[in-house]
Amino acid sequence: MTETSFRRLRYAMVGGGRDAFIGAVHRKAIALDGQAELVAGALSSSPEKAKASGRDLFLADDRNHGDWRGLLDDELKRPAHERIDFVSIVTPNHMHFPVALAFVEAGFHVVCDKPLVHTRAQADALVDAVARMGTVFGVTYNYTGYPMVRQARDMVRSGVLGEIRKIVVEYNQGWLATRLEGEGNKQAAWRSDPAQSGAAGAIGDIGSHAENLVATVTGLEIESLCADLNSFVPGRPLDDDGSLLLRFKGGARGVLIASQINTGLENDLRLRISGAQGTLEWRQERPSELTHLPHDGPKRILTRGAPWLCESARRASRLPSGHPEGFIEAFANLYGGVIADIRAKLAGTAADPLAADYPRVEDGARGVRFIERTVASATSEAKWTAW
Repeated sequence: MTETSFRRLRYAMVGGGRDAFIGAVHRKAIALDGQAELVAGALSSSPEKAKASGRDLFLADDRNHGDWRGLLDDELKRPAHERIDFVSIVTPNHMHFPVALAFVEAGFHVVCDKPLVHTRAQADALVDAVARMGTVFGVTYNYTGYPMVRQARDMVRSGVLGEIRKIVVEYNQGWLATRLEGEGNKQAAWRSDPAQSGAAGAIGDIGSHAENLVATVTGLEIESLCADLNSFVPGRPLDDDGSLLLRFKGGARGVLIASQINTGLENDLRLRISGAQGTLEWRQERPSELTHLPHDGPKRILTRGAPWLCESARRASRLPSGHPEGFIEAFANLYGGVIADIRAKLAGTAADPLAADYPRVEDGARGVRFIERTVASATSEAKWTAW
């Protein structure tokens, strides 16, 4: 038994203060299982707003910082038994790399929102740093935390569908169908700013989720792609709509759509995987159901919480079947995996793979590669762009 066996883990947050959407989601998800508590933070790029946000969350004055460097310096000065166990980074994309790299190189475990960083060189530097320091690094591709996504992964990987032939993944939203970034909407403003968001708009914001969902469930690797990116809203410098054809190693083919200008749609993420022996379908807006259409039998609707699901799906459910679980619970499942891995590291043991089930820094790096290759394809005259 170790000291951490008898307490909650301590974490800090960078970003996610007043008026931020995703920071509050992360905090609620972490709190869901009672395994970690927020003890420090630098919650905004504005020192005044950071301090005010920390007071909102009852942070102690000496751990409520105006910037992330002050947070890191303070943690390093503290005795080991007072320091944070991990940091959660929920800033706009352009701050992910410097903050994550600094905390990893200081020996802290990290959870970072997606997309991981702006460039493949930055992603490779983070992968190398994590390997060198031996730290835990999770990336919050939260949709992989849904129980029925894990059930789909188990069915595909165990061969229920046979050889995979066709994959169609769509992530459709309508919230950027007008130029919200010109109307004072903070979330729209930074996502449409290349300096903060990076080289891609919708492809980076939601297309990266779609790519990760396919990779997680199928385990297939992209061989080449053909991308068409568009910016439909006048004056918007980054894409708000993207359509891709995918070729996977081994012969499977795919279609990926990521669009934020589909008027009237909300958060319509859906996945369809077809193999020689059947098809699976899942929709994020109906996350507790997984449809199985076998080649030689009737359609089946599998539901969350059922005793006949695989163990990873059962572990990801907190409530009996019929009681709704959703977005925050999926986030909580990823944090549960990170925390299980951190506790194992602190104890000097290997984590149970079913417990430590979460996207790693390597998954984030692959996502950055996907964004880069998609942008390259969209600006190329070549029909196919090699991975």
